[in-house]
Amino acid sequence: MMNTAKPDLRPANPNFSSGPCAKRPGWSLEALSDAPLGRSHRAKIGKAKLKQAIDLTREVLQVPADYRIGIVPASDTGAVEMAMWSLLGARGVDMVAWESFGSGWVSDVAKELKLTDMRKIVAGYGQLPDLASIDFNRDVVFTWNGTTSGVRVPNADFIPADREGLTICDATSAAFAQDMDFSKLDVVTFSFQKVLGGEGAHGVIILSPRAVERLETYTPAWPMPKIFRMTKGNKLIEGIFTGETINTPSMLVIEDYIDALNWAQSIGGLGGLMKRADANAQVIFDFVEQNGWIANLAVDPATRSNTSVCLTIVDPAIVALDADAQATFAKNLVALLDKEGVARDIGAYRDAPSGLRIWAGATVETADLQALMPWLTWAFETQKASLAQAAA
Repeated sequence: MMNTAKPDLRPANPNFSSGPCAKRPGWSLEALSDAPLGRSHRAKIGKAKLKQAIDLTREVLQVPADYRIGIVPASDTGAVEMAMWSLLGARGVDMVAWESFGSGWVSDVAKELKLTDMRKIVAGYGQLPDLASIDFNRDVVFTWNGTTSGVRVPNADFIPADREGLTICDATSAAFAQDMDFSKLDVVTFSFQKVLGGEGAHGVIILSPRAVERLETYTPAWPMPKIFRMTKGNKLIEGIFTGETINTPSMLVIEDYIDALNWAQSIGGLGGLMKRADANAQVIFDFVEQNGWIANLAVDPATRSNTSVCLTIVDPAIVALDADAQATFAKNLVALLDKEGVARDIGAYRDAPSGLRIWAGATVETADLQALMPWLTWAFETQKASLAQAAA
């Protein structure tokens, strides 16, 4: 019999999706009223808006002055693919992966670029691979924060300053929430739709001087799609990094990104964003610590994400079920919370172990996560009671 009554308090905003993520507090369509709609992105006003977005990105993320920042097509995926297709092949590459998207980059390098001098350094969901085994005389591709596993690198100490290869970092659910040492990173990619709650279809690529040097001195063996080209005549196309995008951007999306960046500055910039994400994640961590039926998928506390918090159900009665039944239980729990209107889109990623994935990034209000936690217990006990009744 269920012992937990349905909670009275509901989250004011039930959007806990891991992307696109909740809009910033206080957001409304009025925030986009200055967007130059119906105008060319190559007009003076369009290029000015794009440059403003780039400049604000540099300020908020504290990107070094000699790094280039460009807005590119196809979200973080487009930015990562652009980096890999343009830069890899000059030397061997270590592909480091511990969740779905990192595994996707491994597959693309092996099957599409067909690089033979490639090493895979991988770990399962919930773990980091052996970072000490990475050879930084080679190029290295890795995700900073595994969005689908909730496992992140704790810092950049594992990357040597005197490396010979390039480090290509997919930082899409880490940027604006975690402290990344740009001196250790040659390429950083992310999308608007994660920590700042932006809209989809656009990505950002950040290049170190070492990455620019590679672009200007190395030509890949494969044909390069136009949408990936960052050089012309062995020279960097500087316009990409001042607001002259490769293809047509949505000025509405750019305006929304500028609004989010201005909000970030208003709460203290990067420090304020990280503080909010840390406080949000701690609400979930504390709940997990106090409830034996659920656990953090990330085994080592030092590697637990403060944005995409992934949880697994460890109640003995549920663990005793086969994998399909466990997955069904988790899906039913998620569906019940959605039906009650208290949590949207918090199911585990389709390739990840069954469970929950709750976004804790800076645009989420801590009070909403505090209100959600009792609902998790209610939904779990409700579903467990239904399971027992069905088995009786």
